[in-house]
Amino acid sequence: MARFHSYGLRMPDLPLTVWIVIAGVLGLILGSFLNVVILRLPAQLDAFWRREAHDVLGLEAPTESLPPGIVRESSHCPHCKHPLAAYDNIPLFGWLLLRGRCRYCHAPISIQYPLVELLTGALSAIVIWKFGPTWAGLAGLILTWALVTLSGIDFRTQLLPDQITLPLLWVGLLLSLMHLFVEPPASILGAAIGYLSLWSVYWLFKLLTGKEGMGFGDFKLLAALGAWMGPMALLPVILLSSLIGALVGGTLIALRKHGREVPMPFGPFIAMAGWVWFVAGEQLWHAYLGLTGMR
Repeated sequence: MARFHSYGLRMPDLPLTVWIVIAGVLGLILGSFLNVVILRLPAQLDAFWRREAHDVLGLEAPTESLPPGIVRESSHCPHCKHPLAAYDNIPLFGWLLLRGRCRYCHAPISIQYPLVELLTGALSAIVIWKFGPTWAGLAGLILTWALVTLSGIDFRTQLLPDQITLPLLWVGLLLSLMHLFVEPPASILGAAIGYLSLWSVYWLFKLLTGKEGMGFGDFKLLAALGAWMGPMALLPVILLSSLIGALVGGTLIALRKHGREVPMPFGPFIAMAGWVWFVAGEQLWHAYLGLTGMR
């Protein structure tokens, strides 16, 4: 598993509990920003693709206005478009104080906002509890925030943007040069096998059924996880993601929240399984060996 080095990283001498709390608060704050990315990045990409298609086809540029930017435009109510006050944007507590409704038009505010903030805060705290205030902990936070963002976007739009998956892949490869999690050969093999495994399944399924069973973003996401954790993590991640997907999908179908014929994004389940194996893979592996009597 991971081998941690300081590489000159010098952090204040604080108890680990304090660092866990700091990571949790930072995660809450970043979760608020990740909500913005989840909502606005797909709209921006769609507008960019439309304009690019018009340029290629030699058509007039679309007349509709561009969607809000991720950083420059301030947060506003999606219903009445009224800008939100700073105290309305307090992570988690702003939604609770408003009781889930806009202060100005009283329209309901999606529960996605507090859930993403709470999830990001909790996962960030767990990462620092696991790795401590080290380079590995910082890298783990970056991976966590990227996986939360990708999951949110894929749940909403069934897209896994290259703007996130490809940098995550390259960061994993570059981190192997620091020997934080895996060595460079394992990182390269993990990326290649991760991509080609789902790529092969995609084409086999398409040849047999004539349908597309998954998107290319799933290949890139698994390749990124392979770059971070090496090829030995890929089979557990695929098995865990399939198990999580079956449980979640079966539950939604049973509750009639999701039709059998409606495609379900697989990326969030890959992200969940990848994060679980990243922080607890060694413990899960030893538990499996214990249950099978192979230890």
